[in-house]
Amino acid sequence: MPSEISGEAPAGPSHFIRDIILEDLRRGKHGGRVHTRFPPEPNGYLHIGHAKSICLNFGLAAEFGGKCNLRFDDTNPCKEEVEYVESILEDVRWLGFDWEDRLYYASDYFEPLYQWAVQLIRAGKAYVCDLSAQQVREYRGTLTQPGWDSPYRDRTVEENLDLFQRMRAGEFPDGARTLRAKIDMASPNLNLRDPVLYRILHAEHHRTGNQWCIYPMYDYAHGQCDSIERITHSICTLEFEDHRPLYDWLIEALGIYHPQQIEFDRLNLTHTVLSKRKLLTLVEQGHVRGWDDPRMPTLSGIRRRGYTPEAIRSFCGRIGVAKTNGVIELSLLEHCLREDLNRRAPRVMAVLRPLRVVIDNYPEGLVEEMEAVNNPEDPGMGTRKVPFSRVLYIEREDFREDPPKQYYRLAPGREVRLRYAYLVRCAGVVRDENTGEVMEIHCTYDPATRGGDAPDGRRVKSTLHWVSAAHAIEAEARLYDHLFTRANPAEDSEGLDFTAHLNPNSMEVLAGCRVEPSLRGAAPGSRCQFERLAYFAVDPDSTPERPVFNRTVTLRDTWAKIEKSLKAQGEG
Repeated sequence: MPSEISGEAPAGPSHFIRDIILEDLRRGKHGGRVHTRFPPEPNGYLHIGHAKSICLNFGLAAEFGGKCNLRFDDTNPCKEEVEYVESILEDVRWLGFDWEDRLYYASDYFEPLYQWAVQLIRAGKAYVCDLSAQQVREYRGTLTQPGWDSPYRDRTVEENLDLFQRMRAGEFPDGARTLRAKIDMASPNLNLRDPVLYRILHAEHHRTGNQWCIYPMYDYAHGQCDSIERITHSICTLEFEDHRPLYDWLIEALGIYHPQQIEFDRLNLTHTVLSKRKLLTLVEQGHVRGWDDPRMPTLSGIRRRGYTPEAIRSFCGRIGVAKTNGVIELSLLEHCLREDLNRRAPRVMAVLRPLRVVIDNYPEGLVEEMEAVNNPEDPGMGTRKVPFSRVLYIEREDFREDPPKQYYRLAPGREVRLRYAYLVRCAGVVRDENTGEVMEIHCTYDPATRGGDAPDGRRVKSTLHWVSAAHAIEAEARLYDHLFTRANPAEDSEGLDFTAHLNPNSMEVLAGCRVEPSLRGAAPGSRCQFERLAYFAVDPDSTPERPVFNRTVTLRDTWAKIEKSLKAQGEG
């Protein structure tokens, strides 16, 4: 059956969830249907960890010709905002997935969820409890000690129905009462020790307004929402494994359609935190510029930084799906990005820390157009013209007055190639009178070496990028590094808060950069490679007069080196 869902994840190795679905299809379970869902809470922005779940749920549905719903778990009005809903919709679309007409909210089902709660009360399987939240925790017991029955556990059905109706009517203040399932206070699974199903919250909901003042807990709403939507495979991360017995108990107690909950490993990345609470702390305390700060692991942040949806989908396909949690090296994500950008990003020349170069024997007023390759990986991208003139800029680090050993770039008396142009030789320098800093380099060029080697066969060991001073555009570059200095900032043996491991050098802003004129008017979000430097993306802060570029990822690929080493060991 052909897929009806676009943007499917790249094909990768099989995994246990895929095997479960294949076996279900073989047996004819669910009538041969595959129907998944992605159920985010609208209480924050999605991050790279959510991308794994998105790719998994939409990807499996696409592979088996099924459907995938997008459903917001909006059961906590105190933490939810329309801003988060809109950002999630944008992120899922950006990743390349389409929920078609299947956009749902848990709030769509508040009335049937309430009626099911009434059904549980009538069956003697739920009761209204007056214990406070703290008392509920105390009565719950521990992993080694059973809990204690609430003194309100044996209320009559009639009393519970009356109190629950009055809870809905708004007669009681927040926290005064809850509705709890009546299961087993001695269960070895703490989630079955009379869990709370409803709590009182006099808070305005972003969709239902003040219509409700009682709201279902996630553990209660989760399975019933899946049931209403006829989900076949309810795919969750591993922290919900211990909650599955409650998921099953509620559905069976209500006698309704029963989806299958399956748990998989959540994504953890080095040098990153993926807790919404911690990400919110970073935003609220001003450690970052917002949810879409390019240093953030949010999808809006990495999109602003210049990541592509193709790279994210490739990464999610490569890391696979497992039954135990682990930690993935951030370098693998960066490797997937480099692989994608290497194929699609045009090459341009830019100078981040300009050093002025004057070619003394180049004719004044002459401007030549040098032909430059747009992308050596894709000849179809063609070439462009880059202006060359007497006064240029090169990178300051590409010149050393007293070069160390194995430094092959420009130095006094040394000859180098200027990319796509000529061989030039350093003839002298101009220093600042006060500081002695080199402010300008004077060179000579060999007119016979345009675009190629010297006719006499002499060779140089270094090729430098450059821009013409008269034609270059002034720009700002923002250089990003890991947000945290530790590989696992959330774990600290010394008891320090995770913010203690923030990298003070995670962002460096360079003003006065120079880029070639082809980048004039570059659209925000467009990507390119600054030759010899890194991949960059145009930031939304850009203006036509002053573009701003975010460093997306450096050219150095540590993961590729690791893979090459492992391959060599295997062959050996």
